[in-house]
Amino acid sequence: MPIRLIATDMDGTLLRSDHRTISPRTREAFARARAEGIDVLAISGRQPYSIGAIVADSPLDGSVVGSNGSVAMNTLTREILFEETLSVHAQRAIVEGILRVYPGVKVSSARQAGDVYVTQHGYAGMEDPGAEVSRWAVSHRRADLEEVLAEPSVKLALLDLDVPSEALLELARELAVPGAGPTTSGAPFLEVGKEGISKATALARFAHDRGYSADEVVAFGDNNNDVEMLAWAGHSVAMANAVPAAMEVSDEVTATNDEDGVAQVIERLLG
Repeated sequence: MPIRLIATDMDGTLLRSDHRTISPRTREAFARARAEGIDVLAISGRQPYSIGAIVADSPLDGSVVGSNGSVAMNTLTREILFEETLSVHAQRAIVEGILRVYPGVKVSSARQAGDVYVTQHGYAGMEDPGAEVSRWAVSHRRADLEEVLAEPSVKLALLDLDVPSEALLELARELAVPGAGPTTSGAPFLEVGKEGISKATALARFAHDRGYSADEVVAFGDNNNDVEMLAWAGHSVAMANAVPAAMEVSDEVTATNDEDGVAQVIERLLG
């Protein structure tokens, strides 16, 4: 079947290892895809304000999916296309379960399509999440844990610099809290969204709304939060720097993100 949509993860996939740069070759590959009538979509664990800053003035500017599938937004208009949130009950349950084993964990909540952060006192490395890479203003305040967990989140981040994120993920999966969907993306924290929501569900929703079947979608990814998306797409591509789980479900493995692996595949597929 023809290719009608190309979806790509960002960090470790689309972007160079500086987590900012889309190479000229990759820009050209996506520009060529769009010129041939193919839709393109950036889909990330990042929030739309951050995705929007990076894809600005590139062929990927427009509709994006952030927060591991929890929110979709048009970066040109800031229209929210859809949003799914982790309930207060579920986020309190998973945090309480993890704190029983790792009492040093601190928590940050992203809300309101990712434009508002409420972060627990003591959470390391988040003085101002919108200061470095942001297309529009982002609100951020520090609070005690009760306030952090008081409202639903598009994404909840749990961090203890002394505990690997994969250890937190293993515990979260053992807890199996109803309503909570944990994952990791290569960042040092555990990421929790609404159960059943992933990049795969968001990509499927985006494709369905435009009349595309899975067979008409090509997806690129590299980490645990990409696995479901790679398994869903009609043609899936893992990066050479991908985690084993992403490689296992993919149809092929391309070069690394620093070697323009995404561009290499798009160029080949477009002939």
